[in-house]
Amino acid sequence: MTGSPVEWVQDRPAQSVRTCIGCRQREPSAELLRIVAQHRDTGGTAAGAPVAIVPDPRRRLPGRGAWLHPVSACLRSAERRRAFGRALRVSGNLDISALEQYLENRHEHS
Repeated sequence: MTGSPVEWVQDRPAQSVRTCIGCRQREPSAELLRIVAQHRDTGGTAAGAPVAIVPDPRRRLPGRGAWLHPVSACLRSAERRRAFGRALRVSGNLDISALEQYLENRHEHS
């Protein structure tokens, strides 16, 4: 930590910081799980079509993403606050079963 503060800051690797939609805490993105909305029908975004909220652990799926701590407490909090629709800018029937299953399997293998 010698030199000016500007030099010291430039030596640190840049980490993106994201906000968990469940607990609203800011964390480095490496500690959070990215989630995305996928429309189930093949014709696009038809009105009333169910929307699946799916995990994106590799952070490669297309579309708008949101961030969540990979724990059930944050999942329940986000569900209670209805944060999925707002964060992903989708409306209608939201199916979080794939996300629930991912978190359960992740917990079993820890």
